[in-house]
Amino acid sequence: MRTLFKPLTTWALALFLAAGLTGCGYNDFQRLDEQSKSAWSEVLNQYQRRADLIPNIVATVKGEANFEQETLTKVIEARSKATSIQMTPEMLNDPAAMQKFQAAQGEVSSALSRLMVVVEQYPNLKANQAFSDLRVQLEGTENRITVARNRYIQAIQEYNVLARSFPTNLTAMVFSYAPKAGFQVENEAAISSPPKVDFNKQ
Repeated sequence: MRTLFKPLTTWALALFLAAGLTGCGYNDFQRLDEQSKSAWSEVLNQYQRRADLIPNIVATVKGEANFEQETLTKVIEARSKATSIQMTPEMLNDPAAMQKFQAAQGEVSSALSRLMVVVEQYPNLKANQAFSDLRVQLEGTENRITVARNRYIQAIQEYNVLARSFPTNLTAMVFSYAPKAGFQVENEAAISSPPKVDFNKQ
């Protein structure tokens, strides 16, 4: 009888602990953490897609006589700086690392926007089919970046609400689930649309 009672006690304790972990939000933390990591991976994937386009854009633009070298140099330098910063999922809780990453990607966006403005002064480039195709790819990538960023923002918002709400905030304290750093933008509306790049201007 005593032998039978011991396994039943063990099972009862296991069920109690499982129910407790579920009720305190432990499983939700695991789900949302994985969701945020997946969303972040997509953000990185789209930024890498943009970085991969830049060498081809630069090579095409270099073919235009008398093109502004300073503009190209800034694009190349911005890309180099951005690709040198590695943002692993473990660094998502580090606001300083996130801010550094954002600043570098912002420099790439600014340099590319400046490049497209300068291109308007070169009719041959505007008429170049290869360059036109690259611009279309860049526009599509900027849109994908915006979508990926918005999904990440939504994912960490759900995670952070769970980490700050009672009683799940107690679970966050026990297991050291700190709120995750998000994209900081001066204009909240900026996250809903990609950087302005006018490819249809004639």
